Amino acid sequence: MARGEGAEQYAARLLSVKPINIEIKTEKRTPQRSRLSVPSKLCYAIGGAPYQITGSALGFFLQIYLLDVAQLDPFYASVILFVGRAWDAVTDPTVGFLVSRSRWTGIGRMMPWILLSTPFAVLTYFLIWYVPPFEEGKVIWYLIFYCLFQSMQTCFHVPYSALTMFISTEQKERDSATAYRMMVEVLGSVLGTAIQGQIVGGDKLCPAEPDAPYSRNSSRINTSRVSLDETKQAYLIASGVICIIYILCAAILFLGVKEKKETGRKKSEPLTFRQGLWVVMSHGPYIKLVIGFLFTSLAFMLLEGNFALFITYALGHRNDYQNILLVIMVSGTLTIPWWQWFLTRFGKKTAVYVGMTWAIPFMILIICIESNLIISYLVSVAAGVSVAAAFLLPWSMLPDVVDDFKAKNPDIHGHEALFYSFYVFFIKFASGVSLGISTLSLKFAGYVTGSCSQPEAVSSTLKVLVSPVPVVLITVGLLILRTYPIDEDRRQGNQKLLQGMLDSGADSESETSALGSSV
Repeated sequence: MARGEGAEQYAARLLSVKPINIEIKTEKRTPQRSRLSVPSKLCYAIGGAPYQITGSALGFFLQIYLLDVAQLDPFYASVILFVGRAWDAVTDPTVGFLVSRSRWTGIGRMMPWILLSTPFAVLTYFLIWYVPPFEEGKVIWYLIFYCLFQSMQTCFHVPYSALTMFISTEQKERDSATAYRMMVEVLGSVLGTAIQGQIVGGDKLCPAEPDAPYSRNSSRINTSRVSLDETKQAYLIASGVICIIYILCAAILFLGVKEKKETGRKKSEPLTFRQGLWVVMSHGPYIKLVIGFLFTSLAFMLLEGNFALFITYALGHRNDYQNILLVIMVSGTLTIPWWQWFLTRFGKKTAVYVGMTWAIPFMILIICIESNLIISYLVSVAAGVSVAAAFLLPWSMLPDVVDDFKAKNPDIHGHEALFYSFYVFFIKFASGVSLGISTLSLKFAGYVTGSCSQPEAVSSTLKVLVSPVPVVLITVGLLILRTYPIDEDRRQGNQKLLQGMLDSGADSESETSALGSSV
């Protein structure tokens, strides 16, 4: 955008400056300039859509794709899912460290990462959904392109997450932009679920009538080669559409958001990776927040990763699973504004308790009742409310932790990306472990690749993975979050302290510029 805008404004002030005192009074109005327009917030929010669109498509459909379309053994599918997520987790702090050491460019410090990673992310994502015409190296194919995509996605998402701290100096504006972002990200999840689910459709590999009793031979006879080829083509079309949307969102983010350089602060010396790790891990509120959300996020990731298989094989809604997933995401989208109002009115910690516990009764209900399509849809609507809270609250509370760190360490600057990247590291690594173990548990339960029906042990395993285990994880996470020390009073106190530091820094800069003008 207008890269020379700052220089023009500075030159104009130099020409109009007279006494030093007048210049100082003018500069004190600078806090007003950190307010964001609605179009800027929307452009910033749209930048978060690619991560959620691809994430929801991979989260809901990759497991069932590897098992039933690529027809990999459950053991190899679990290896791909675990190694891919673990690799993704490792790249997050690495990229965060590199971003924190990046120099300011004409388009900012975060934007170059976002722009350069986009074409490679799009290419590798598309190749994940392509079934190669050979059997020998199929596992290696998916492992390589899944890991490459996760790396490119990290190079996009870590700088984008840290960009929150550079779009405005006002916490209220950042919270508002985060709410816009969460709304668009949930819409992105809806879009990813809708595109992948509706284009791929129900299970075309199996007959439309209810599943017959378990029979390995009959299920393999019913699987037609034509239907399998059509399903493969559908996955490619869906991935192509998502790739186009990815590029458009990245372009809107670049054209619509101006990254603001920090002013009034001395630049600290670059930290080594170990020093950066110590800086992040020594901040108590951050550790408590990360560990608490680690457990709650793990619960929802287990639910996400196994829900399509659960709907298909445990509930028997083979031709409706994509619609049920879509209902969950639409419900979550519609309740994001309500959660934003709730956390503003009652505080973020209260919102966490209410939002996470809301899902527990419905997780229990879905496995206790007899399979019923209408009840499944109703439970999906209710579950979407908690999904919205799980989306909004971690990203709304992370800036508070970063501000708390800045208030206590005023001499350390420019390391915001480390806080975000290490948070994502723990979440992704845990999700990789959970998905790997859950997929491996299906193998031990006797899951048959490409089969239209599964043994009863598979159904029982899926029920455990989507209800009792997530409920325990949510409970543990909430107990940890009870010790999180940043309440509303401390948050507002940090904001006032940081605003005072900013104002004093602006005053000192204005005095320097006025002195230069008079000379």
